[in-house]
Amino acid sequence: MQPKTRHAGSVNLRVMTVCAMLSAVSAVLMFLDFPLPIFPSFLKFDFSDLPALIGAFSFGPIAGIAIELIKNVFHLLRTSTGGIGELANFVVGCALVVPAGLVYQRRKSRSGAVIGIVVGIVVMAVGAAFMNFFVLLPFFAQFFAKSVDEGIAAIVQMCAKLIPAVDSKFDVVLLSVVPFNLMKGVVICLMTFLLYKHLSRLIHGRK
Repeated sequence: MQPKTRHAGSVNLRVMTVCAMLSAVSAVLMFLDFPLPIFPSFLKFDFSDLPALIGAFSFGPIAGIAIELIKNVFHLLRTSTGGIGELANFVVGCALVVPAGLVYQRRKSRSGAVIGIVVGIVVMAVGAAFMNFFVLLPFFAQFFAKSVDEGIAAIVQMCAKLIPAVDSKFDVVLLSVVPFNLMKGVVICLMTFLLYKHLSRLIHGRK
């Protein structure tokens, strides 16, 4: 029984160490966000969900949640949104890594990874739509005008300059937020798909 206990302890230590490293990388990547010219400036792209998704594939969805949480706690040190942006990032990030990690945990194969990635991208896009419609857009609208309604109108006008079909808050979410998060999810998941096989050997200590 003693060798098993030692083995379990070494495995747990490895999991904690790897998750800590992935959390640190994720936190740094979150600070390196940048806008994309084809989307409104308040939608900023970053690769911080990549380490969380790798962690979820390696150790399960709980590890992915922990990495998403730790990176946002670090980001609170320099927040400009009073924690609202970090809360939304945590929810949307978990919407990606949890379904993907759950599917891959039950079906550890290439097809399982693909299915998990597709499910994660769809859930992420839906989660981002709800968070933006009910939380983020009303919050940021306060900075554009004296009232939320005037601020929403300003955001709609901003988005309409890029996408003329945008005419309401719903259009902003449907035509800007959802495509942005679908694109982000696809990029993050493709990078995970390409990197995971090589990184998993290092993460799990395999030669």
